[in-house]
Amino acid sequence: MSKEIRIKKGLDIKIFGEAEKVYSSVKPAKKYVVKPTDFHSLTPKMVVKEGEKVKAGSILFFDKYNERIKFCSPVSGQVIEIKRGAKRKILEVVIDADLEIDYKKFDIPLNKLSRKSIIDLMLECGVWPFIRQKPYDIIANPDDMPKAIFISSFDSAPLTIDNDFALYGMDDLFQQGIDIISKLTNGKLHLNIDGNTNLAKIFSNTKKVQKNIFSGPHPAGNVGVQIHHLDPINKGDIVWYLSPQDVLAIARLFKDSIYDASRIVALAGPQVVKPRYYRIISGAKLENIFKDNIRPGDTRYISGDILTGDQIDVDGSLGFYHTTISVIEEGKYQEFFGWLLPGLNKFSMSKSFLSWLFPSKQYSLNANMHGEERAYVVTGQYEKVLPMDIYPMHLIKAILMEDIDLMENLGIYEVSPQDFALCEFVCTSKMDVQNIIRKGLDLVRKENS
Repeated sequence: MSKEIRIKKGLDIKIFGEAEKVYSSVKPAKKYVVKPTDFHSLTPKMVVKEGEKVKAGSILFFDKYNERIKFCSPVSGQVIEIKRGAKRKILEVVIDADLEIDYKKFDIPLNKLSRKSIIDLMLECGVWPFIRQKPYDIIANPDDMPKAIFISSFDSAPLTIDNDFALYGMDDLFQQGIDIISKLTNGKLHLNIDGNTNLAKIFSNTKKVQKNIFSGPHPAGNVGVQIHHLDPINKGDIVWYLSPQDVLAIARLFKDSIYDASRIVALAGPQVVKPRYYRIISGAKLENIFKDNIRPGDTRYISGDILTGDQIDVDGSLGFYHTTISVIEEGKYQEFFGWLLPGLNKFSMSKSFLSWLFPSKQYSLNANMHGEERAYVVTGQYEKVLPMDIYPMHLIKAILMEDIDLMENLGIYEVSPQDFALCEFVCTSKMDVQNIIRKGLDLVRKENS
């Protein structure tokens, strides 16, 4: 039965530079990068070598601890570099792309597909990594049976992509993906829709799902928060989740028999001259998108949203799961009497500055932390922005103490690093909260393995 849930706790961060609802053309990237570091806890084993030719859909590497999970090249071309870090850890596989993409054709049977055959095909063709699981926020184990699958049709983080616009006209393809994914669980397939805007046809008309409406401030669009309100995770429970564009990639595999890693992304942020939408391929180097479209100054480039994305260089690449590219100022400067001044052009959750008098005003925020790490004190700020029935401060302290029993009692299985992104944003103590949560999840997973 469909549910309508209003999120009351949270915070909408007002930043100008939202992407205009216009598609802009861009010269295709020459180089593409597949990063094993995009997949948490993955230990890759290489299949290709430097100098080897690949097609779009050719296997590059697989998971050392689950050889069925494979990772494919997004384009055809030549593997020109395998970058390694400390202890020969594989960091990047760089591909010099062909002018025309040559897709590897997979043998997709036309007869009725069973759950096992769907999973086997997804594993063999490289689209399985699109499906992730909670707890632990890792690639789903294909041997598990999830109690439910969740798809959040919207992202409420600042400057993120508008899926209503990005997926316009793809109703049939999206439904084909839903038809496939619905066979992967004996439980419900939840499609969570943005209640802050008018319902988009592509999502409101989707069948074989339970449609739930979420409204309220960020993190209303966060899939972890949605799961908490719909079907909380207890010890031993497993749920799977994916994004709308992940659904399209799976649908294209079964429709066209190819691995299509194309993405629609939003380039946004105060430093962007013309924030627009682009059609590119996952892993593409982004220098062509940034060229002549970034304001002068010391700039931070982010693959993903400003709260949870990964910092990249100006010649960096699009992350595997990302559909937003954010560009803001670095803000490497100190302010004279910064906290004593009225702060008319500063955004704040508290009433320290006057932004609370102008709730609709947009700001040009930067990466300046406005101070260093301080004593970890109880302020009650976390509870105001985390709409989950847990004690965030207590959980973080339990993780710091590595008290696994206490972590379990305080709800470690329900949370993910991105659930705590706003906590990190408002933290007076300047704590790296998301990284602490990740360490806690890794610790519990190691204990349970």
